[in-house]
Amino acid sequence: MIAYSRFTKRFGARNAVEDLTLRIEPGEAVALLGPNGSGKTTTLKAAAGLVQPTSGTVHVGTPGQPACDRDARAWLSFLPQRVAFPESLTGREVIEFYRRLRGVDGSYADTALKLAALNGSSGRPVGTYSGGMVQRLGLAVALLPASPLLLLDEPTAALDPDGLCAFYGVMERRKAVGQTIFFTSHHLGDAERLADRFAVLIEGRLVALLTTRELADRLSARGVLRLRLESPPADLLDRVRRLAPRATWSGDELIVPGPAAGRPPVIDLVRDSGAAILGLTAEEGRLDMFYRELTGGLR
Repeated sequence: MIAYSRFTKRFGARNAVEDLTLRIEPGEAVALLGPNGSGKTTTLKAAAGLVQPTSGTVHVGTPGQPACDRDARAWLSFLPQRVAFPESLTGREVIEFYRRLRGVDGSYADTALKLAALNGSSGRPVGTYSGGMVQRLGLAVALLPASPLLLLDEPTAALDPDGLCAFYGVMERRKAVGQTIFFTSHHLGDAERLADRFAVLIEGRLVALLTTRELADRLSARGVLRLRLESPPADLLDRVRRLAPRATWSGDELIVPGPAAGRPPVIDLVRDSGAAILGLTAEEGRLDMFYRELTGGLR
């Protein structure tokens, strides 16, 4: 459905994306993760035919067509990161304009407005909308045609809880009928809920391609248990290291890196040692820490 083959895009002397090879299969949901400036938006725009490769190729559809070809765009619908509509048009007029542009049946207009959840404001000018309302309207426009492929750049940005619930519901229904979804996000919750695989870009390079379970395992392994103790026995650290070899002291805190599954035996051991637990915190692995480790691997 989408095939990047050694795709490279340069803007002047800067490589936005370098030598990307990635294939997204029909019916698959793939999240593109990475810190700001890692090339996610450029990658998505290339699939939408809005960015031409400096070298390499990007094909969409089945059979694949060059993404910049006009016919290729019939395969997809694209939501940009920054959504903007003429401020003098009402929400309903925006939906109607794009419905006609994409040749969508008129019966879908009310469905799209319901998705936008404008709370009775579909007759108001877009210039009076909040950022979240504009984002929901953009989602509704992107979802108007029943395109086989959805490209969504930060689709949950600015959405309130009601908007998030509506978005998740629509995406899960689209996945259930086999629509291909390729999206970027800074929110791990979005990615974990929707994605089958995760592609991680760092400095324009693909550095990891993981399933949901593989990403969860990597982040879990980077979690930390912190125990603030009183009167610990002198040999406690040695005993804990038999269970968690990377455990260490930081002042009166026992720091135990590792996955959540390994924490209960450590806590039991500490209690059995006679040490008093004055405080306990557990931190799960974070994407920003994971990114920094991957960035270090590029140096």
